[in-house]
Amino acid sequence: MSEDSSTLYAKLLGETASITSQELEPFFARGALLRVAGEADLIEAAQAVTQDDRDKVAKWLANGRLGKLDESQARDWLARDPQLWAVVVAPWVLVQERTVRPSRH
Repeated sequence: MSEDSSTLYAKLLGETASITSQELEPFFARGALLRVAGEADLIEAAQAVTQDDRDKVAKWLANGRLGKLDESQARDWLARDPQLWAVVVAPWVLVQERTVRPSRH
């Protein structure tokens, strides 16, 4: 990761926040939500979108690691109200459901 890339990564990380599914509704209505798969790095995805890394974004769109939030997923999130993290990369809001990983004792 270059100096500029690591600076951007840190900036985006600092702008990431917890958000509720209800708070996301206006962005969903505008078609401005991109869902990042749970196993993917939310900040890396935001960085690729910010830097207009078309090859990386296209690859992630093709393999499902990134995609527009569909209606069924939006309904699921509203029903379950899971822990979500989001970062704004105008005009998009990238959002990811945080999965709870078992702790190692």
